Amino acid sequence: MIKPPFTDVVIKKSSSGFYENYCFPIAIGSKCIMVALVLWALLWPKSANNILNSFKWQLLENFNAFYIILFGVFAVFLIAIAVIPSTGKLVMGLPGEKPEYSNFSWFAMMFGAGLGVGLMVFATAEPLGLWASNPEILAQKVEANTIEALRPAYIFTFAHYGFHTWGVFVIAGLAMAYCSYTRGLPLTLRSALTPLIGRYANGFFGHIIDTFGVVATILAVSVTIGFGVSQFLNGVYAITGMEWIMNLSGETPTPSDAGLIAGLVIIMSLSILSAVSGVGKGVKYLSNLNLILSMVLLLTFVIFGSFFFAMTTYGIALVDYILNFLSLSFLAYFPLSEAEFTTALPAVAQPYSNDLFAGATNAWGSYDKFVSGLSSEAATLDEATLLAVYEAGNNGRQFTWQAGWTTFYWAWMVAYAPFVGLFLARISKGRTVREFVIGCVVAPSLVCFAWMTILGATAIDLELSGIANGAISSASNTNKLFITMSYILDGGFLSAMNVVCAVLVLTFLVTTADSGILVMNTIMSGGDQETGIKHRIVWGFVLTGVLGTLLLAAGESNPMEAIQNAMIIGALPFSFILGLMMIAMGKAIYRDHLREKYHAAGLVTAETQL
Repeated sequence: MIKPPFTDVVIKKSSSGFYENYCFPIAIGSKCIMVALVLWALLWPKSANNILNSFKWQLLENFNAFYIILFGVFAVFLIAIAVIPSTGKLVMGLPGEKPEYSNFSWFAMMFGAGLGVGLMVFATAEPLGLWASNPEILAQKVEANTIEALRPAYIFTFAHYGFHTWGVFVIAGLAMAYCSYTRGLPLTLRSALTPLIGRYANGFFGHIIDTFGVVATILAVSVTIGFGVSQFLNGVYAITGMEWIMNLSGETPTPSDAGLIAGLVIIMSLSILSAVSGVGKGVKYLSNLNLILSMVLLLTFVIFGSFFFAMTTYGIALVDYILNFLSLSFLAYFPLSEAEFTTALPAVAQPYSNDLFAGATNAWGSYDKFVSGLSSEAATLDEATLLAVYEAGNNGRQFTWQAGWTTFYWAWMVAYAPFVGLFLARISKGRTVREFVIGCVVAPSLVCFAWMTILGATAIDLELSGIANGAISSASNTNKLFITMSYILDGGFLSAMNVVCAVLVLTFLVTTADSGILVMNTIMSGGDQETGIKHRIVWGFVLTGVLGTLLLAAGESNPMEAIQNAMIIGALPFSFILGLMMIAMGKAIYRDHLREKYHAAGLVTAETQL
């Protein structure tokens, strides 16, 4: 007998007072966590930053393989449900229901709320960083910053911004949209787990799931806005030359504390105003503007940048990415112990293993730095032995690099998943499963690839040709885009494009922040898509407070460090929830298929079944 699904999700809300129509435990629980974090960062900034950094590295190292394999499983699952005819045609909504937004607005909103800010910051910074450090370079197969290092650099660039990244958003969004629009459940995180947990979604367990989602959303959005504010200030500095917003004491200009706080206040004020207007107005119109300005920027690089070099890179990198998809999905490295390292050394080098281990396993150094850093006794080893020693440490370098780069990115995406996933679900009612997967995984990934190659390859070509002479590579990540433009444009056109970029960063930031505010309120209101204005304002101030205190806690040397560390820690609990969402989604699709198959035969009972 096939029983109907469990749909009796009841999220208890306050009937009066400030939290009227909101779930009090979720709202208070998430606020208490964030207030505690803010007070800790304010009262003991140095201690908070050091502890967060230490804990972050412990998580990245201990859960490196878990994250890599989890993302691989997500990718395989999405490919399967999109390709299978019976699952791909399922509609997230009632029979005959049409999509709420046009394809243009749908794509514009998912692009703006997804990775718009990240693309502005990292379109040049990511390829350049990986061009200087990637697994092929660590294994000494290619030399850093050469034409040979370009292909592996883009394989991992595409991995960090491609199908794996968007796949984790779609896992969350698809599970929520399916359970909400086809089963009539509230549009919130706990609903996506009802095929597994049933009635437990109504109590304490459901509150914990939603609270984790709110906390992860705040931290992920904070990281994104933190990077974006820094780039916005770089743009304002390039346009106006205002020195007070920048710290000019170092080798390269970086945003000052005063500049960061001023930029943050401007952006969050605009974000709160946009959030108050709702998805159908503020978010929609800003997203459409974002997409138009993005096309202007992209077209500028097509005309004045290294377009042929970029397109050649795009084609080769896309093929390389697809051919290496399985290894990128499932090849996970594990820590290399000193005992294992010593065993792999040539006999003549084993007495010096203590001196050799740290340098040979340092993923952020090089062979030359390893040799130059040896003590006097270890330095007497011949070159062939030293090469063998460095090779013995390769797995250790690969593990540290993967944990500190790929796993860091994917933990960031996990933290971003409740936000982007719920937002994708919010704007995708009436879409089929196949349309959702292709539209929210393949299409934005291809656009991200284009950004990374057209902008990033132009920067690399300027460095390869010697025109930039290291100026782009040595600039801060948030300033690389503006430095790159200064080499391909000049005069009034350069000034105009600096303005376009600054406005684009600003609108992306506002879109990201107001989308985050709306999503947090949707979760805390038990899935209501039209939430109270006063709570949107309050959570806008909470988000501003979290960002401001964590930026100040880290200091001007690395203002993003504390926010990144907190985000990585906050992402771990939600990674387990995402895995359960995927299982729940698979079970729901399978059980609904059976119900449809046997309904005509009268084999469906009135009793509920997960």
